[in-house]
Amino acid sequence: MVGETKTHDERLRDLEASAFRTGRTLAEHGEQLGEIREQQTMAFGNIDSLANAVGAPGERTITQRLDGIEQRLGGMERVLFALARAQGIDPDALN
Repeated sequence: MVGETKTHDERLRDLEASAFRTGRTLAEHGEQLGEIREQQTMAFGNIDSLANAVGAPGERTITQRLDGIEQRLGGMERVLFALARAQGIDPDALN
């Protein structure tokens, strides 16, 4: 009888440990899903931004849409150059 109780207690501890590990794994996966959702939101925002630059088919000519993209990229380039200069990096010297 004492042996059965000991075995039962050991089994119960094993089950509790397993449940704890499972709960911790689920929490970690939940955090990862949250990070993935944030990344997806950012990616979809970038896609929407690019789509706005390109425009709907037929709304503008291809040349106008490409000009819109080029302007956006030029704006991004200016921001990156400004950031580099703020950190003491001369972007012109990197070419």
